[in-house]
Amino acid sequence: MRSSIRSAFPHWMALGSMRVRVPARPLLLCSALLAASAQAQTSAQPPGPVRGASPLLGPSSSGDLSGTAPAPKRGSSADVPVTATDSRPAAFELNWTPLKMPTGESTALLGLSYMVAVNEDWGLGPTFYGAAKGNYGGLFTAGFTAQRRWRLSEQWHVATSIYGGAGGGVSSERVRAGGGFMLRPEVSLRGEFGNWYAGVGVAQVNFPSGNIKDTTWALTIGRMDRLLSFSPSDAGLYGRAGDRTGMGFDEIGLSAGVEKPRSGSITRDGQSVTNRKGKAGADLRQYFGNGGSWWGLEASGAASGGSDGYMEIFANAGQDWGVLSPRLRVGGQISTGLGGGGNLDTGNGWLFRAGPTLRWITPWGPTLRLDASYLKAPWGHYDSMQVRATLALPLEKGSRVLNTPPLESGTVREQDWYLSMPRFKEFQFKDGSKDAVTGWGIGMARDFSGPWYGAAQAGSAAFGKAGAFSYGMFGLGAKTTRLPGGFRVGAEALVGAAGGGGVAVGGGAVTQGELWAQWEGTQPKDRMRIKLGVGQWKALGGAKQSTPMVSLSIGWAFGTLGPRSAI
Repeated sequence: MRSSIRSAFPHWMALGSMRVRVPARPLLLCSALLAASAQAQTSAQPPGPVRGASPLLGPSSSGDLSGTAPAPKRGSSADVPVTATDSRPAAFELNWTPLKMPTGESTALLGLSYMVAVNEDWGLGPTFYGAAKGNYGGLFTAGFTAQRRWRLSEQWHVATSIYGGAGGGVSSERVRAGGGFMLRPEVSLRGEFGNWYAGVGVAQVNFPSGNIKDTTWALTIGRMDRLLSFSPSDAGLYGRAGDRTGMGFDEIGLSAGVEKPRSGSITRDGQSVTNRKGKAGADLRQYFGNGGSWWGLEASGAASGGSDGYMEIFANAGQDWGVLSPRLRVGGQISTGLGGGGNLDTGNGWLFRAGPTLRWITPWGPTLRLDASYLKAPWGHYDSMQVRATLALPLEKGSRVLNTPPLESGTVREQDWYLSMPRFKEFQFKDGSKDAVTGWGIGMARDFSGPWYGAAQAGSAAFGKAGAFSYGMFGLGAKTTRLPGGFRVGAEALVGAAGGGGVAVGGGAVTQGELWAQWEGTQPKDRMRIKLGVGQWKALGGAKQSTPMVSLSIGWAFGTLGPRSAI
């Protein structure tokens, strides 16, 4: 399998050849052999009488005739599973980009990308940037990066990339993100060591409709990975994999909580902050160490309390232990990340958080979590206590969370990543004006059982006058089966948090309902998704404004292994 992957992705797989190797996965081969063996054994059984079957007429003929039983269909049962055969080179990249603002002040953007090889030359993936130096905490952008690599030698390669995203924050008359759209081209030279690589390059950060623009040096550190997946046409079938599929996360959690600022917390203009604020967010976790340890990524924002526009992104790590049973667990979690906006003084944006956790893994699949924590911005003037509850839904079979077996079976579920471009017909601003705004962001959808799927979106204003307006939403949708011509239609309802950019959203809580139609190519195995939606967006606080919206999304689909369900 490794040789076939290398031939399909010669430039990207060069990072996995010789020194930097994508680990061999013998269990994937074993799973494929098990499936083939089951098929062969079934085919090798001596023929016997089968009601309604005939060697000449086939099983559809009438009468009580004898014939050979048809072989079980691939993916029809746990004994004849489909296997994850699409293994693509991938990489996590961290990027540090110093930046000179129009005022002469210095800041720096910390970026995180997940890059996946889409063909032999190019990689593509979602990317987030946030301010991590100076006094610009709360400057965030989100979008996608396209990257091309050239190999120079066994240990060196050159990468050229272009990032397109949207966001902003901490704006003023002298520092403006404009509509919010950001471009970041880069050329870098990287050296490789083991599964890691690091490099230095030249990059330009440019908000074309604002006045933030600088050409500077940049540092990159990355780690090679892979994205293992099924074909989208396998969705709903029994599957087997010897490793985690998709991005490798075991569950997604949807959270809501309340945060109480402590004495000494202030706004950027020096006012005391005392109001509680509600928060909504989502996180992804991967478990290891027999399910008692985890790491993950989290994003959340203010949903009430007068701090609309506040947003935070964390990397989490934790450990818990079973109490009375392995499913009821008590432990702790530490987090570090970036946050700001909502006029809160988080300084350069760095945040640290720690506290106890309580987790109950239900026998039915979902997990309920409760945690408390203390949060502090060490280089700002903000710290708080918070409590929140989380409903987590499994992305992998539950036994993988509990004891991480190497070979697992389950039901294949489709998962889609989108570049999403919503257009809001008429936002009402805090100064009383109204204007249309176009956003730019990242969307994700994942099938559950039947017609149901989960959806999440995160993005910012890109065009219009709402630079620094950002949103994050999650919810539930339903869709039809694939229709003639490769089309599908559906509907979804989302809730979440939004704010910034002068848009009047009250405390920050928002909802969105949408009807959509999607083209999925001419064949069920095609991965391209083009989606057009129409709906209504509404702010729940303050003036409770509402506006029609349309959206265009371009996506990529793949199959992941989820909990087993009856077929």
